[in-house]
Amino acid sequence: MESSVLVYIGLTVTTVYLALYVRGFQVAGTKRGTRARARSMVGEFAIFCLLTGVSACRIAVGNDYWVYRFNFRLIAQERHVSSEFGFNLIVKWMQKLFGYDNYLPIFALFSILTVWFFVRALHGQAVHYAFSLFLLMTGGYYFNSLNTVRYYLALAIALYSMQYVLRREYGKFLLWILFGSIFHKSILLVIPVYLLAHFLAGIRWKKWHCAVCAVLGTALVLSLIFCQDLYREIVFYFYPYYRNSAFDTGSISWVNVAKCVGTLMLGLLCYKRGLSGSGNRSNRFYFFLNVAALIVYPCGSFIPEVSRVGYYMIISQIFLIPSLLGTMRKGWFQKFCYTGVIAAYILYFGLLLKGMYATDIRLLPYLNWIFN
Repeated sequence: MESSVLVYIGLTVTTVYLALYVRGFQVAGTKRGTRARARSMVGEFAIFCLLTGVSACRIAVGNDYWVYRFNFRLIAQERHVSSEFGFNLIVKWMQKLFGYDNYLPIFALFSILTVWFFVRALHGQAVHYAFSLFLLMTGGYYFNSLNTVRYYLALAIALYSMQYVLRREYGKFLLWILFGSIFHKSILLVIPVYLLAHFLAGIRWKKWHCAVCAVLGTALVLSLIFCQDLYREIVFYFYPYYRNSAFDTGSISWVNVAKCVGTLMLGLLCYKRGLSGSGNRSNRFYFFLNVAALIVYPCGSFIPEVSRVGYYMIISQIFLIPSLLGTMRKGWFQKFCYTGVIAAYILYFGLLLKGMYATDIRLLPYLNWIFN
């Protein structure tokens, strides 16, 4: 690894350290509370600036960076591109504002939007802000947003929209998802998934509920196994260029399966204090999303870029894992679980950094237009 990898490592360490000063934003109007709120706002703003700065100032980072630049030209020329109309309109507007083929401001704008939604999602939903940010960074969600620009903006919007489902503000939820769909229409999948997960989270479970869910879950798994051609035709109707492409590999992301299994086991360990009871509805919502991802990854491997489908669900782990660990009784076992999760994500982050040099990822070496 060359020196630019230190940019990503330093960014992760610095932002997580700053996040330690970010506390809840619903504080009393006392002098002490006002100082705590101000410190939190400054810390969060600094995190936003650092994440945006690294993302917005990049150049030639990501295997699709120059593909996007080429598409920007096509959009300006009003030629056909596969991207959604909202993305195309913004690109056109930016080209008129900054000039033809001035692509740096376009990348910067989408970086600002993506990071804003990530940070606002943490602001509204994270019980343990620093830990959730640590999982967002080491889990690769932020760094992968330097690639696949449209999709990760949609993913950030989906993460942000979860809070409206939890508050039962379904109108706002639908509006944000429809807004995200003008950049990447795959986000529409979260409408039934998130609403179903929230419905299941609100049930007072009885034996017959478990029986019905077991039957329906089995039917879903069987349909994914025996109706693959039907599902593929639906996918190719919306994304015809995926058929027989480099994305149509049928491979299973065993790393993401392992993440789901580990989170499932943690949920079962913390069931009494972390999942049961009326005060844990948000945890149950995230837990059911994790279960859905555990079904999608191994059984939906025939779907091109199935990881993108699963990410809409598995990203909720950044809220679920810290919350579950926080509900455990204090003692050696809680410390053991904390240590295990942190060590696992640091190891994953190290492997992720090593893989960023691959030609089909190319997130490293990091270059920016200020120094390079």
